[in-house]
Amino acid sequence: MDRQKFMNILDEILDDSNAGVLSTIDQNRNIYTRWMTPVLLRGRIGVIFSVTSSNSNKVKQIQQHPEVTWMIQTRALDQIITIHGKASVLNEPSLTAEVLETVGDKLTMFWRINEDLKDFVVLETVIEKGVYYEPMKGLHYTVDFK
Repeated sequence: MDRQKFMNILDEILDDSNAGVLSTIDQNRNIYTRWMTPVLLRGRIGVIFSVTSSNSNKVKQIQQHPEVTWMIQTRALDQIITIHGKASVLNEPSLTAEVLETVGDKLTMFWRINEDLKDFVVLETVIEKGVYYEPMKGLHYTVDFK
């Protein structure tokens, strides 16, 4: 499986699930995991984006340890993708607008929790390695993005 095929499958899975699990590491090397709403932006192969509050713990964790892992799966759990990469916290108005335009209608819970939030940032994950699984078929493919 090549990078483009992997990204196409990732896009299909995100269309199905609208969610993924992001794991980060804190200063004591403890792992924290939470549900997020990742998106892909057209023309940016090998990169995943999401938004969060600028004062969230995950922002501090990513700034200290940029290594992250994503797990994204279909609702039927018949396709699973695990992604390892390096994340960055970005505060660029044009990128923020592009990400919000792509993800905005999928952030119902985010806006409910952060209804007064005006200060949020984009998390950009550059994929280093991706693994695609079809557990019921015993298939898995590893794709190197480095």
